Order: sequence, then structure tokens, then C-alpha cells
Amino acid sequence: MSRILFVIIVVSFLDTFIQLPIITPYAMELGASHLLAGSIVAIYSLTNMIGNIFGGHWIDRYGRKRMLLTGMFFAAIILIFYPLAQSGWQLFFIRFFHGLAGGVLIPAAFAYVGDISKSKTRGRSMAFTGAAIGIAAIAGPAIGGAMAARSQIEYVFIFVAILFFISTFLIYQFIEESYVSTEKGKFSLSEFMPLLKHPLVLQASLAAFALMISNGTLAFALPLKVSDMGLTSETTGMMLSTYGIVALIVFLTPINRIFDRISSLALVITGIMIIGSVHIMLNIVTIYSVNMLLMVVYGIGFAFVFPSMNKIVAEASSKVDRGKAYGIFYAFFSLGAVAGSFVSGATAETLGLPFFSSAITMMTVGVILIFIARKYPVKGK
Repeated sequence: MSRILFVIIVVSFLDTFIQLPIITPYAMELGASHLLAGSIVAIYSLTNMIGNIFGGHWIDRYGRKRMLLTGMFFAAIILIFYPLAQSGWQLFFIRFFHGLAGGVLIPAAFAYVGDISKSKTRGRSMAFTGAAIGIAAIAGPAIGGAMAARSQIEYVFIFVAILFFISTFLIYQFIEESYVSTEKGKFSLSEFMPLLKHPLVLQASLAAFALMISNGTLAFALPLKVSDMGLTSETTGMMLSTYGIVALIVFLTPINRIFDRISSLALVITGIMIIGSVHIMLNIVTIYSVNMLLMVVYGIGFAFVFPSMNKIVAEASSKVDRGKAYGIFYAFFSLGAVAGSFVSGATAETLGLPFFSSAITMMTVGVILIFIARKYPVKGK
């Protein structure tokens, strides 16, 4: 069952990453303006936030399996509509609903992982989920770009839709429910307030926001930096793959034992500071070999942060409110994804230093996490 869940997480995130190299060209092909094309890219993350919050409530009320099924099935249906779009605005609304479905799916998957993982090995379990996302992040853009280059872009969406229908069947057939609430209440934002005030959930959410700010900045600014160095886009791909491969090595080798032996919060703070330092150096270093080394260091920082912050959320919540906890967490995740490239673009426009804003964000969040940890110490975390 855990192996099937691993596959489901890969497929869920593959949906996002496989569209990275093709969604803007597809929007332009349908006649969208640059502004509308940018909105088509951003609307997925914005509605993802809405799906995260409402999904968090439904996951705790109706159960993990039911919401996994619902999110996966509706995402599969929505993917079929991508090839049918005839205009940029039709694509915009397809992305709108796609984001809602995805927003329900991801928190349900991680709430399920939190439910079935044992406390003593939860860090390693979260490391494996990080590996699943890493595999999707490395394979997705390559598959999407290759399929689009060799055939029509529409086939990419059909391919992912098929994967989602297969995953829907796997969930239905092999995944057992881990929790269903006996209390039936209406959705209310007030039910999220205790979790928002929980220092550990707040720390994990801030870390998620900062991590996605850094990733968004990297996606926007690294190609520009590589171009300024007189290198090709192939170099950008190699640099991005390098940090992903390093993170996978940490996730999948015995190194992942550190997630059960070292404080999750300590790993998050260390990783955040490492990434912030890398962004500072990326503003000033122009030597290719040094930049590749920085990507290795970035991969280590990313590997420290991702499983650790997911483990924090799992341990700060119980089965009663774990769906809502992950809903909050992934809403911050989505917010960071929206803000990252926008903020770095604005910084590049005004200061000519696209990595400056992300470096400041990472360092500031690191200091805030230390402050919260000292003000609200939690034993064993």
C-alpha cells in the first residue's frame, strides 16, 4: 500500500511539473496575450490555495481515501479538457478548476502518509515522499518537453489524464481508509485558527512559503544568470537537475536516517539558512564550476527542509485535524509558488539582483523560526 501511495504522489506532482515547459507556449498558441498567458500560469497556484483550505476540512470530515479519489478523478476529467480549449480564456478557466482539484489531492496524500507512518520512522517516510516529488520534478519537464517537441502539446495532457485514471483505480482498489471523522460540521475558517496559532504548524508553513519563494526565484532567475554567463539553456537544465539529484541522494540513501535522529526544526532552520546563503552567492558568482557547486549545496539545503517540515506538520497534528493542518501548510506552499517568480522579477527590474529578494526572505524566515522556537519551545521537536 505504501508503494502504491508513493506512485500516487509521483503522479500527482508530475501533473504540475510536466506542464512547466509547455503551458505558456500552449497559451500563446491559443492566442493568449502575454498578460493572459502569465495569468494562466499563476491561476493554478492561486486556486490551489483555495483547494488546500477547503480540502483540509473535507479530508478530516469525509476521510483521506475519499478525497484522494475525488481529487484524482476530477483532475483526470479536467485534464481531458485541455486539448479541447479553443482560446486563452477557455484555458484560463480549465486551469482554474484544475488548481482546485489539485488543491484537494496533495493535502489528502500527505495526511494519509502522516496517518500510516510510525512516529519513530516518520522522518524517513517523509524523505521518501520528498523523493517522489524529486522524481516528478526531474522527469516531468523532460517528458513534457520531449512529448511536445515530437508530437502535439495536446498529447501531454492526454498522457497525464491516463496516468490519473490509472491512479484513481489504484486508490479505489488498494488504498484503505486511515481516518473518517464521526463529527459532521460545516466548513468554517475558525476551525483552522487553533492550527494557525500552533507554533509548529506556523513554523512549517513559513518554511514551506520560503522554500517555494526560493524555487520560484531559481526558475525565473537562473536562466537569466546562465545567459549572462554566455552559456546555453542546456546548462540551466544541468544545474537544476544537479540540485534535484543531490536531494534524491539524501532522500533515498541511508543518509535519510538523520530525519529521525535530528530535530526536524533544527534541520529546517539549517536548510533554510543554507539556501539563503546560496542565493546570496548566486548574485555575485560568475564562474560556472562554482555555480554548479552552489547547486549541490542548494540540493542539500532543500533535502534538509522538505521532509522535516512535512514531519513537523504530521507530528503537530492528530488524525482529527491532520487534513486541515496540511491544508494550511500547502496553502503557504502555493502562496510561495505564486510570489517567488513575481518578487524576484520585481527585484531584478529595480536592483538588477534577482536572487537578492529570495536571499533576504530565506534569512528572515530563518530568524523568525529561531525566534518562535525560543519563545514557544516544544520538547522533542
